[in-house]
Amino acid sequence: MKNGLSTDEVKERLSSFGYNELPSEKPKNIFGIAMEVFKEPMFLLLIACGVLYIILGDVNEGVILLSTIFIIIFITFYQYQKTEKALNALKNLSSPRALVLRDGKEIRIAGREVVPDDIVILNEGDRIPADGVLFDTVNLTVDESILTGESVPVIKSSQIDPSNTIGHVFSGTLVVQGKGYAKIFATGLRTRFGEIGCTLLNIEQQETRLHNEMKSLIRNLFILGAILSVVVIIVFYWVRGNFIHSLLNGLANAMAILPEEFPVVLTVFLALGAWRLSKINVLTRKPSAIETLGSATVLCSDKTGTITQNKMEVSVVYDGDNSFFKDSFSENKTQILEIINYAHWASQENPIDPMEKAFYNTHQLLNENSNTPYKLQKEYSLSKSVLAMTRVLKNTANHETLVASKGAPETIFKLCHLNPQESKKYLNIVESYAEKGYRVIAVAKATMKSTALPNSQIHFAFKFLGLIGLEDPIRPEVPQAIKECHDAGVKVIMITGDFPTTARSIAKQIGLNVDHNLITGGDLDTLSDDQLQKIISNISIFARVVPKQKLRIVQALQNNNEIVAMTGDGVNDAPALKAANIGIAMGNKGTDVAREAASLVLLDDNFSSIVSAIRLGRKIFDNLQKAMSYIIAIHIPIIGLTLMPAFFSSLPILLMPLHIVLLELIIDPICSVAFENEQEEENIMKRKPRDPQEKFFGRNKILASVFQGSLLLGMTMTIYFLSIHEGHTNAEVRAIAFSSLVIGNIFLILTNLSKTRNFIKVITEKNWAVWIILSTAIIMLLLIISIPFLQNIFSFEFPGLKHFISSLIGSSLILLTLEILKYLKNKKKFLPLS
Repeated sequence: MKNGLSTDEVKERLSSFGYNELPSEKPKNIFGIAMEVFKEPMFLLLIACGVLYIILGDVNEGVILLSTIFIIIFITFYQYQKTEKALNALKNLSSPRALVLRDGKEIRIAGREVVPDDIVILNEGDRIPADGVLFDTVNLTVDESILTGESVPVIKSSQIDPSNTIGHVFSGTLVVQGKGYAKIFATGLRTRFGEIGCTLLNIEQQETRLHNEMKSLIRNLFILGAILSVVVIIVFYWVRGNFIHSLLNGLANAMAILPEEFPVVLTVFLALGAWRLSKINVLTRKPSAIETLGSATVLCSDKTGTITQNKMEVSVVYDGDNSFFKDSFSENKTQILEIINYAHWASQENPIDPMEKAFYNTHQLLNENSNTPYKLQKEYSLSKSVLAMTRVLKNTANHETLVASKGAPETIFKLCHLNPQESKKYLNIVESYAEKGYRVIAVAKATMKSTALPNSQIHFAFKFLGLIGLEDPIRPEVPQAIKECHDAGVKVIMITGDFPTTARSIAKQIGLNVDHNLITGGDLDTLSDDQLQKIISNISIFARVVPKQKLRIVQALQNNNEIVAMTGDGVNDAPALKAANIGIAMGNKGTDVAREAASLVLLDDNFSSIVSAIRLGRKIFDNLQKAMSYIIAIHIPIIGLTLMPAFFSSLPILLMPLHIVLLELIIDPICSVAFENEQEEENIMKRKPRDPQEKFFGRNKILASVFQGSLLLGMTMTIYFLSIHEGHTNAEVRAIAFSSLVIGNIFLILTNLSKTRNFIKVITEKNWAVWIILSTAIIMLLLIISIPFLQNIFSFEFPGLKHFISSLIGSSLILLTLEILKYLKNKKKFLPLS
């Protein structure tokens, strides 16, 4: 029981019983993906056009057009596989965790790795990973509403009788209070949860503002495309008199206008964005968080374990008269031994809390040859009204009872009924320790005058023993991360339960503005909501704060129109995490309740990971916006060139369905692969947070895309008319104009890949996806305009290489124009914040 299972035993049980998980939806095979493609409007248009070509007698063109379906299926399959792998990785990370005993050590594992006979340690806020029988409990209460529907938590206790459910815990239920040890007897489908047919929850998908905006834009473009297609069919038939050709041109127009890339790009970007965040130890539980990351204006962070390393050690002990630092503990053992022992006895027997671990380690160091057995009689937990923890222990050897208490110095002073002079003397010591960044804990003891235990720890007659200063070093990367936040226009607020002077000392070390006001939890309770809202913009440090007060801090900031990111780890942090615009739960020390309430989970509990997430969130949003801008821009010339011959009977038809499909084979992967893989913008963390009220694709951005597309349309039409004027055949004109469109498209891609870097920098960067796609596009273009068989299929004739010079010159002029406009815009927009 004390050692748990060995590694070999775990492997054996995994092979016998399998993983502790329930069946989930099987990934779609290639035929399932193909069926999804069959339902897409673009696919239906391709079938219609292919059939029409065959009716017209152009069998080769019809077959090739229908064959492109397989190419589209391949691209879709590739995108789907990347997305599916990303979602599966996130799903595994999202699964509840379990603290188990393995090979004599406490380790935290994924819930799916729990096996029968595992010893699981249950703490407040944990989601129970499998069915088990309890053999040790301390005030354990479990919420079983997920199974029974009863909202009242159930009090649990260890039972000898295995048939008594009071001694059982069940998979999926939640520990709301206390602690317990359970031996697992059922996992996966054999649990109570599995028997009633529950299935694994998929990663949460919700309709975000971005999704809704995209739906609206796609709907409007679809309606516009349908109207224009009908108009084109009517006008084309009126002008040219061939209904089949009119229908073919109308379908080509529908293919040109239909923005089928939008939903694909949005899905791929958000799924792969979440996967990329997981690579920097940030798990995305809600996709909306990716959108919101770039808008964050305030980041509220816990100190312990996030800003600091959460590796506490006892640095100094004060016995009422003298201070003894850790390098002299051995020489001054007699002076500090009682204080350390009582601090240890006031802690959990198998400590998880870093502070209690520090007491345990120092106690072991000073008591090498002593191992007096004590049995717990009663524990008085820390509460909001009494910030101290008291444990009553009985020596099993001589039956002596002792009472050990540790807690906040102010609370211990009150419990010991110290006079004002003594309190002032000890508070000065606390202040001096706090100035050095130590977390200060006071220790007291009491003797039992009767066998009856009081209902509250305040009724003991405590005697003050001394003070202990613990040190938790800051993470070395935090000061730079704080500076990045400042440069990015994101205010950092540190929230801690520590003494104010300790908080100020840590704040100074990490580079926070210590000149700003500091507020304690006590001050917070005296302020009204309006008062807090007025002063909170000048506060960078909250000290002596309890978790419930975090919600007030979040609401006060939000009432000032701030976009708040808030970290938390406990059950009581859940309301604040849910209320925050971006709730961030701790992955290591955080409870499952906090993880479920949060949008993001820090897998390494590291503050710098939050800053990296903000940086990556901005990059994902930028690249998504660039991809969408490009989609609109490139569709403008396609629409224009498709419509033009319908209204002018003397002009040769330029873009046929096959040409549009060829363009789509360039556009689709560029949008969903190349743009997604693009580097972050220059000065991405030197600009203000994005305004959350600003539309993802507002009027100005649409007009900018239309302007780019119009430039490309104007250039292509100019070359189109010049070719006609030079006396080229219709097939040569089509080849020259189509080549102009493809070359111009390539130049348009190069300028759109970055909003801040010029195209030369973009060319020299290692975005291999761009070069593979663009190289393929150029090779395809050269092949179809030079090989007779392909010329015949695409209705091209080779006019000679010199006739493509105008296409290169025109495309270069477009690139130069857009690069100059980009430079002028960036001079104003992307200056570093003062």
